[in-house]
Amino acid sequence: MSALKDKLKADLTASMKSKDEVRTRTIRMALAAVNVEEVAGKTARELSDDEIIKVLTKEAKKRREAAEAFGNAGRAAQAQAELDEQAVLEEYLPAQLSDEELGALVDEAIAESGASGPQAMGQVMKVLNPKVAGRAEGGRVAQAVRARLTA
Repeated sequence: MSALKDKLKADLTASMKSKDEVRTRTIRMALAAVNVEEVAGKTARELSDDEIIKVLTKEAKKRREAAEAFGNAGRAAQAQAELDEQAVLEEYLPAQLSDEELGALVDEAIAESGASGPQAMGQVMKVLNPKVAGRAEGGRVAQAVRARLTA
């Protein structure tokens, strides 16, 4: 079993003992999402830590989008609940890149791929994605690349 999945299970037990409902609910949801991913496809398999991070990133993004939707609908209590769950999930994710760090990686990828102009965005993304995996959201990365290539 992966170290991250072990940590999630241990933290679930601890949160249940301390009666932390938000943490318990969030970790249960995360473990359920991991289990669904493990049995998806033709054969069941054990996920690596990197694959679990991808699942948790996807779940955190869902929480962020739901909080925004609830906020726009004037449902502040539900929006706050989603943000609380997102905060718990982010404890298990690698630190997000700052705008300066992302910009430096984008410049490096542009130089490495020799790209120029917006039509070369795919080449830059191919070089950049492995470097930022799990540390920056795809839309944010694409926006940074587009800004650099059109400037």
